[in-house]
Amino acid sequence: MEQPEAAQRLASLREQVQLGGGHERIEAQHRKHKLTARERLALLLDRGSFIEHQTFARGRVGSFGLEDKQFPGDGVVTGSGLVDDRQVFVCSQDFTVLGGSLGEMHAQRIAEVQRMSLEAGCPFVQINDSGGARIQEGVLSLHGYGTIFRANTFASGVVPQISVILGPCAGGAVYSPGITDFVFMVDAISNMYITGPDVIRTVTGEQISHQELGGAAAHAARSGVAHFRYSTEQDCILGVQRLLSYLPQNNRAAPPVGDRAVDPPDRPTPQVYELFPQDERKAYDVRRIVATVFDADSFLEIHAEYATNIVVGFARLAGRVVGIVANQPSVLAAALDIDASDKSARFVRLCDAFSIPVVTLVDVPGFLPGVNQEHGGIIRHGAKLLYAIAEATVPKVALILRKAYGGAYIAMASKGLGYDRVLAWPSAQIAVMGAEGAANVIFRRDIADSDHPDATRARKIAEFKQTVMDPFVAAGYGLVDEIIDPDRSRSELIRSVEMLAAKRQERSWRKHGNIPL
Repeated sequence: MEQPEAAQRLASLREQVQLGGGHERIEAQHRKHKLTARERLALLLDRGSFIEHQTFARGRVGSFGLEDKQFPGDGVVTGSGLVDDRQVFVCSQDFTVLGGSLGEMHAQRIAEVQRMSLEAGCPFVQINDSGGARIQEGVLSLHGYGTIFRANTFASGVVPQISVILGPCAGGAVYSPGITDFVFMVDAISNMYITGPDVIRTVTGEQISHQELGGAAAHAARSGVAHFRYSTEQDCILGVQRLLSYLPQNNRAAPPVGDRAVDPPDRPTPQVYELFPQDERKAYDVRRIVATVFDADSFLEIHAEYATNIVVGFARLAGRVVGIVANQPSVLAAALDIDASDKSARFVRLCDAFSIPVVTLVDVPGFLPGVNQEHGGIIRHGAKLLYAIAEATVPKVALILRKAYGGAYIAMASKGLGYDRVLAWPSAQIAVMGAEGAANVIFRRDIADSDHPDATRARKIAEFKQTVMDPFVAAGYGLVDEIIDPDRSRSELIRSVEMLAAKRQERSWRKHGNIPL
């Protein structure tokens, strides 16, 4: 029986939409070692789960050489699907159609799935591969960007928003990923910049390549725009899937809970004795402590290449998702600087928005001194971290491993700032400053008047450590809740997080605070 004419037309139009810009442009995309918009969604979503939305949308501009052209989908694929059986809403820009440029209908399609994502309470994942605003559509294109940015802003802190940069993302287009919670990039194919190399060369004379200016390495290590960097699209999309496994569907849902029995909650952690140096002047990699104490293979580091003197990421404790903020003694002796303050403050606010408890591992000598830091605004940037911790209402647990000095102690472990439970190893040192510096200030005259100044200084340093810095002093004031054996770190953190799981904290009504941006 012959297929009805209407059904034939539908099949023809659907095939046209599926092909986007056509076979030649798809092949050109593949020659650049890039997947197409639909291939990317097929990798991200569970097989057969994708439901396309506004499939037959087309651009409406008919000028500047576009009068007789048709643009299936207007250069973007939108809809919803499942990732590990959990609903997400998606859009994927199609570079084969007018270079993925954003016009009126293109923007409308994205804004529509953003709205649906927000109303359904599901994560939103956008895959960016676009030459930017469609010049032929002028103000309509700019208006479209504004609509998308506003939707990103309204969804912020309500549903997780993830941006995956798999091609160019230039000009105004960069601000939508900049508003979202996470940005993924891939070496060699990802680019983000406000003004490209050609404009920079014209204005300043500076010669710079696309990758040097706005590639994955630049944004992962230097600007901090990218949270994750991968070598291939396939690995990148696997990374997106893994990240989603730590996040709740929305701000009213609990994060996914793993199997408590996978890693025994009462497992001792004697390995920390080998990983943690007895000499307080020696550095170590705090990530090895994390790998030992938290559920096996559960740590997902975020911003791994940026501000490496602080380590942040998700892990699990007896199956429960927690956010980790850990000082990194192997970089800058773990001192907090401008970038580390921004990185950790943003992560704490993300955890607070999505009901993820915060666990800090503390070994910090203070905020980084120096003229560059002061003139760069370390006061303002450090205040962001203090603000973020004080504002957060999720359970906050600190474990002091070694040094906890000055304002950095307040940011990382102070009950006065709002930490619910503070644990400490016997090796902890809690004070305004280190013993050597304190002795030079407090006992300056005693040392100067002594017949044996070196011996007097050593004695005063030991006295200060015992009477001021010892963790039992802070515990005596109730500012450390428990001093624990290091090999009990895992079980004590689990007990603390589970004890606080039902925490609810109401605040006075306000429109919003004024974080020191």
